[in-house]
Amino acid sequence: MCGTCGCNEPDQDLSKVERIKADSRLLRGDIVDELASAEPLFTEPSTQLLKFHGIYQQEDRDRRKEARRLGLAKHHQMMVRTRIPGGVVSPDAYLAHDRIASRWGNGTMRVTTRQDFQLHGVLKGDLRDAIREINQALLTTLGGCGDVERNIMCCPAPLVDGFRAEVAHWLAALVAELTPSTGAYHEIWLDGERAVEPGDAEHEPLYGERYLPRKFKTAIALQGDNCVDVHANDLGLVALRGDDGGLSGFTALVGGGLGRTRNKPDTFAAVAQPLATVRPDQVVALSRAVIEVQRDHGNRAERRHARLKYLIADRGLPWFADQVQGRVGFALGEPAPVTWPRVEDHLGWHEQGDGKLYLGVFVENGRIADVPGVHLRSALREVVESVRPQLRLTAQQNVIIAGITYQQRAAVDDILDAHGVERATMVHPVRRLSMACPAIPTCGLAVAESERVLPSLIRDIESLVDSVGLADSPISVRMTGCPNGCARPYLGDVGLVGTTLGKYDVFLGGDPGGTRLNQLYASAVPLDSICALLRPLLHAYATERRDADAFGDWCHRAGIEALRGRFAEPDLVDGDVAVAAAAAG
Repeated sequence: MCGTCGCNEPDQDLSKVERIKADSRLLRGDIVDELASAEPLFTEPSTQLLKFHGIYQQEDRDRRKEARRLGLAKHHQMMVRTRIPGGVVSPDAYLAHDRIASRWGNGTMRVTTRQDFQLHGVLKGDLRDAIREINQALLTTLGGCGDVERNIMCCPAPLVDGFRAEVAHWLAALVAELTPSTGAYHEIWLDGERAVEPGDAEHEPLYGERYLPRKFKTAIALQGDNCVDVHANDLGLVALRGDDGGLSGFTALVGGGLGRTRNKPDTFAAVAQPLATVRPDQVVALSRAVIEVQRDHGNRAERRHARLKYLIADRGLPWFADQVQGRVGFALGEPAPVTWPRVEDHLGWHEQGDGKLYLGVFVENGRIADVPGVHLRSALREVVESVRPQLRLTAQQNVIIAGITYQQRAAVDDILDAHGVERATMVHPVRRLSMACPAIPTCGLAVAESERVLPSLIRDIESLVDSVGLADSPISVRMTGCPNGCARPYLGDVGLVGTTLGKYDVFLGGDPGGTRLNQLYASAVPLDSICALLRPLLHAYATERRDADAFGDWCHRAGIEALRGRFAEPDLVDGDVAVAAAAAG
């Protein structure tokens, strides 16, 4: 057993990152000294610790020539991720991010698939100013990344009823209980004062000094609305309605996670499995127990195999349930059955239930920017400055403008129209459901493009869908530049996963409720061949589907191997599908 944190890995078997965490003095490391240095980048140990503070050190691959002209090996910059529980953003917090994007970022803001904001292009010397401004708006970047509980997701629709108010209460309780306790964040970024004097004891009661073996993701779905893709999380909590319409409890799902490594069959995507049902006042204790089991038994020797899904795969769900049961002072109830309609995107105008309205605004791939013809960033800034609404970020990378009075509706519409912002009814169903990760040029894991190529590809797929008589069919297409799964490609009707520059594995057969993984259909397909690959499939779907069949359902029912035998053209596929299928798990 490890002598430092009590986990089940011998000291000599710990990974490099585990040793960095153990030596970090609860996430301090040498960050303060390196912030004061004139060097343009952080060392590797500090780079790992910065993730816990919500910061990724990245390289802009588009600027390599410029870097060389300046005598640098690479052009380094920082991505700052704000933790926003449930995606709820005050007007002041939104405007703070907008200012940071102009002053210290690349002029854009990005809504992530986990209801966060990401600010790209921040330089090392501007980090402290940017993070202080975020905190002055009563948000934080602590836990935006790193081996801790990440941002806790929850349905963002601002509907006013007792059920949602109770869910919001327990969301806040979970955030308070699962946030790291270290004083390093305030010490480094906010006040510069030592949170703990030398010799005084400081500890992390939940995480220990090595924190978790890997990142940990939690989402809360509401019965009947899985807009957060709850099955993709380490811990999914489904809020259940009682007979009186209030919150009766939570069904917990465990072991979801979509990251994998290509050509490594021991890594795989997984959907969460039902664990138990608990009362509302038991959900915090249950969540802490799930995290504690992962803390004590997760793999600390091999980070590629360190997520909760691998622990459950290795030990079994019954073993895991026994471990959780032994850490709580109440009996775990049987999990309630969980079924979902198609995922709701909450776009368009809706009544809130309190005499006000909310508007879901489509944000293509989450990028809030001003581009020729569509000045979305300017439009949202003007709406927030003039109307002062609350904003909510969705798991589909869109933005909800909440709390609009009927008298203000026309003004909001006029602002959006003046800046060329499309209304939800104008957005093709395929584009409404599309998602992409940032990928190249800033993500260090990306091996292919994603955000920059999906808009053009989606419009080609829209035309293809229309041409075969499926204009009203909501077919989800999700693209990533690597197998890590940030845009949840393995849950889409169509998943496109980058394998190398310009080529993608094509996955088919996810279900609209987000409960079933899709399967590999074709490996290493060139970008400009994807529509040709999909054309016969979509044509057959248009003629063979049953009334209620989504495209993913039809593919799953027909069988991926059978579809491959009917339609796959060898000249469209570069690589061995069987080998790639094994690597995909």
